[in-house]
Amino acid sequence: MGRFAIRYGDHVTRARRDGRPVVALESTIVSHGLPRPDNLRVAREIEQTVRDNGAVPATIGMIGGELIVGLEDPQIEQLAGADGVAKLSVRDLAVAAATGVDGATTVAATSAIAAAAGIGVFATGGLGGVHREANATFDESNDLTTLARTPIVVVCAGVKSILDVGATLERLETLGVSVAGYGTYRFPGFFVTDGGFDVDWKLDTPSQVADVMAARADQEVGAGALVLGNPLPADEQLDPEVHDRTLAEGLELLARDGITGKAVTPFLLAHFHGSTHGRSLEVNVRIILRNAALAARIAVAATPAPAALGFALPG
Repeated sequence: MGRFAIRYGDHVTRARRDGRPVVALESTIVSHGLPRPDNLRVAREIEQTVRDNGAVPATIGMIGGELIVGLEDPQIEQLAGADGVAKLSVRDLAVAAATGVDGATTVAATSAIAAAAGIGVFATGGLGGVHREANATFDESNDLTTLARTPIVVVCAGVKSILDVGATLERLETLGVSVAGYGTYRFPGFFVTDGGFDVDWKLDTPSQVADVMAARADQEVGAGALVLGNPLPADEQLDPEVHDRTLAEGLELLARDGITGKAVTPFLLAHFHGSTHGRSLEVNVRIILRNAALAARIAVAATPAPAALGFALPG
């Protein structure tokens, strides 16, 4: 094994050895997506939600250049509290390892690492995608091209509503990424229940999603991800009028301050959290916890017996 090889947390090593269901979790939500001190509390709640629904959480990140699948709690605390944590997409992983940084993995990096580790299900909040005005800026998340070549189920609440949702769905189609709604033919809009677009497929149960995973493996034809849009119930969404007004204000601030690239999403999410007096933060937390619970149930359904029979799982 090379000196830069992926390392596994003890709880994930035990789960892999015993054939127990594992759910991958990203770390950018800890370091860049949520404000302190909520970020550490929520990171722990996400992991506990996965455990409560029968699977083992594997939060992925980099500590001192070491890529780890299954961060331990002190390592999560380190990423949550440190300044200057690098935001790592797939292209950054080797450089970051060689330079020995602390880093948090994006949707793209987490998906790719999880697939390399043999983990089939990943829970996140919202995907990256095509940014507004991308026809002029060419600003498009690496999430999309990575998912085109990564066989994983991504449980999400659609793409972040600060993006161009329609263009993102078009790109996913072009790239051959499967998209389905969980219990709906409408694509969710992250903070809001309905993102304004239909999807071709609806999946209704964790076992049905597990069958999609099995069919993909058996057919050996498509190598891309399944993006599973899990919408918030309408009574739990951010008020759509508040959402639209806050987004318009945030886009004006982006243009005024010349903010581009990786800084766009953290800036707009922080603007939402501040402008809605914490309401969007509450919604954001509900999103990730619901997705973590569903991802765990899918992982259980996809895991052969006897591992899926409900044994007590390691912490």
